Amino acid sequence: MRLTKFEHAALLLEDSGKKLYLDPGSFTSPLTDTAGTVAVVITHEHADHWTPEQLGRVLDLNPDVPIYAPEGVAAAAKDLDITVVHAGDTVEAGPFTLRFFGGKHAVIHSSIPVVDNLGVLINDQLYYAGDSYTIPEGVDVDVLAVPAGAPWMKIAESIDYVLAVKPKRSFPTHEMVLARAGKDMANGRIKWATEQGGGEFFPLEPGDSLDL
Repeated sequence: MRLTKFEHAALLLEDSGKKLYLDPGSFTSPLTDTAGTVAVVITHEHADHWTPEQLGRVLDLNPDVPIYAPEGVAAAAKDLDITVVHAGDTVEAGPFTLRFFGGKHAVIHSSIPVVDNLGVLINDQLYYAGDSYTIPEGVDVDVLAVPAGAPWMKIAESIDYVLAVKPKRSFPTHEMVLARAGKDMANGRIKWATEQGGGEFFPLEPGDSLDL
């Protein structure tokens, strides 16, 4: 299985010629070459994690592809056929096994509603918690997507998250709100935290890939 990082929160997983897209939103360049997609996962309803236009680029070439997401996304994407999933669910999509965790977005501020959010574990290898620090209990995480910058987080929380999960490998995500200096600073902190558990950090940039 190969992971390719796109801008911000979007990821592409490829296995046996099939594709899985995760969280292609408004901060991600328009998706291209989406033929062969067997599933899309949207962790929550915020526009930086999905837009109708991005999903349309997948559906144009794969009209029957399932879109897995929590109830909040189904309510927001009224014109799309969303397959609602919940924490504890397991779904098979082509060569991909998806296990869902969590339930709620991290708190941004008391004045802003807390929306539905699900983390996903893909093929028991890659874990991405969306906009949360939900830990997949009972799972030895091989590769962890670590948030680097967001209105709902501070870097100390990401450091503690990595220290708790102890992934074998990690890489940064959710970083398009940061300038270059901020990205480099976050990468250094995430790298240190990953190494405390004996893991290795990969400072992936948009377009970079990692074999899992």
